[in-house]
Amino acid sequence: MQSYQATCRMMTWMVLVVGCMPATLATGDNTANPDVLVIVVDDMNDWVSLLDPSAPIKTPHLKRLAKRGVLFTRAYCVSPACNPSRAATWTGLRPSTTGVYGNKSDWRQAVPSRRTIMQQFMAAGYDVRGAGKVFHHHLDGAFHDGASFHDFQPMRPQSYPREKRNQADEYGSRNTDWGPWPPRESDAIDVHTADYCIDALRQPTDGGPQFLVCGIFKPHSPFFAPAEYFPAYDNIGLPVRDPNDWNDLPDGAHSLLQQKAWFWRGMMDLERRAKGSYHDFVQAYAACASFADAQIGRVLDALDQSPRRNNTIVVLWSDHGFHLGEKDHIEKFALWEKATHIPFIVVAPGVAVPGGRCDRPVDMTVLYPTLLELCGVPADARCDGNSVVPLLRDPQTRWDRPALMTYLPGNHAVRSQRWRYIRYADGSEELYDHNADPDEWINLAGEHRYAPVIKSHRRWIPESEAKPVVDLQRAGKKAGQ
Repeated sequence: MQSYQATCRMMTWMVLVVGCMPATLATGDNTANPDVLVIVVDDMNDWVSLLDPSAPIKTPHLKRLAKRGVLFTRAYCVSPACNPSRAATWTGLRPSTTGVYGNKSDWRQAVPSRRTIMQQFMAAGYDVRGAGKVFHHHLDGAFHDGASFHDFQPMRPQSYPREKRNQADEYGSRNTDWGPWPPRESDAIDVHTADYCIDALRQPTDGGPQFLVCGIFKPHSPFFAPAEYFPAYDNIGLPVRDPNDWNDLPDGAHSLLQQKAWFWRGMMDLERRAKGSYHDFVQAYAACASFADAQIGRVLDALDQSPRRNNTIVVLWSDHGFHLGEKDHIEKFALWEKATHIPFIVVAPGVAVPGGRCDRPVDMTVLYPTLLELCGVPADARCDGNSVVPLLRDPQTRWDRPALMTYLPGNHAVRSQRWRYIRYADGSEELYDHNADPDEWINLAGEHRYAPVIKSHRRWIPESEAKPVVDLQRAGKKAGQ
């Protein structure tokens, strides 16, 4: 009897010890410090074959990566705009915590002492490198955080043709352009970024573990991609729309979206003058997404050819989605599904189930605590998100938190397994049942029978919100200085 009790005590002690170990060690992997490769893609929405095999935009390299780990089919950005999304993901803190709500918000001034994910790994002894668009790219690099990298190659400046490729000078700016460009693929921004990351993966492994961030700019506008990526989408269909979609939207939606309404209205004006312009716009976005996928494939090839392959955690995510006319909207800057639903893949050898698909709703505040846990870096209790390591081990395990999205002060969306609930700064609401209405055409918020659903989702809205941080206005001014 004593022997049996002693054995039980020993087994309990072993379980406790293993449970406290880094995820990589808990699986029996003797390598305490895996390398990390994080790929962040700009503006890639969910109209891709990674998430839907019937989708027209083909992303074979993203699918190839997903076979190695867990694909989160209901992953969402923290905010549908570049700066607040990236700041939240890299710091693990939501806009409502930091006050970083917009694309001009000085995120480093908001959290001057907060370690980014990269700084956490620097403190843990990692060689941290990066290239491309990692932080928001406007204002001449003012949002970049040099303290987060030992070595960094900035995103190559955008090259523009002498005249707009779409021949629509009256529509937007030079960034509101699309078509084959540049003439040589080697001159494209993301080729330059991929080249740097390929070289970094070839570095000797005896210098310690590496943390590498690859920031892919496409399919961000202008929708330029080398000519060879366009023919595959000559016959691409247009997004499905409901002409009465805006009839049941509340005042809060109209108020939030009025500044961006010109994108769609201008596109329809252009289509009336030059039929086929809208198709060419959508085709160009698809070409850019395929081009981005190809550059990611080059980086994955380099990883496969390096000695780092079997000991590298790979994460891929997009900073937000993108509307191509769905809900009569173009761009991001909205709290609907199309603007917030993103690709998110985690490959963690020995931890993540190869080929796993997780349909639990998560937002990108999970990345910070997840990477710390996977690599045995001390956890940070101030994170606003929870680690998804349990979902990597078992994609169908219980997960009680919905995804939360914020765009500008007071505007929030909650995405659960079935529902999307939106509450605007004026208190008006939207509710969509994704089981019956995946296109979000029927706003159910005004129907009394759904009051319990709204109540259960409303409790996830932040009770208090940080005041908006000061905006960065002057080009060349470094964040936080």
